[in-house]
Amino acid sequence: MKEADHRLNRATRSFSVLEKTFAICQLPANAAVPEWCMGDVFFSITHTPDELSIVCPQDSVPLDVPVEREWKCFKLEGPIPFSETGVLASFVQPLSDRAIPVFAISTYNTDYVLIKSGWEHMALDALLKAGYKWMAQGASDNSS
Repeated sequence: MKEADHRLNRATRSFSVLEKTFAICQLPANAAVPEWCMGDVFFSITHTPDELSIVCPQDSVPLDVPVEREWKCFKLEGPIPFSETGVLASFVQPLSDRAIPVFAISTYNTDYVLIKSGWEHMALDALLKAGYKWMAQGASDNSS
């Protein structure tokens, strides 16, 4: 019963793809948050005892920063209640089944999954076949 409910949730879930191409940066743990990473589109900053990780549009990143470039950002349409379980796992599963590299970020309202450029068409195909609905560009606010 629970598994069937899980499939039902996945079949009704929708996502969009943010327009920009993103980079995943790594700075030392003691680094200050740089101004270049903050803007009017999606960005994420995570500080741990080991590092300062930043995801932001790749055209904002200086050349001397350690970085993984060329990521497309898939946004699960939210908000997703905290009580709803398995949302990210079910979104990533069809991608994992096809060995598509991902980098996930969760926020208060929703989840974002970055897909390495070159894999986005295969990712779209996998997600659509799994029952997800793709919200065409402009149908969603891509800056939240």
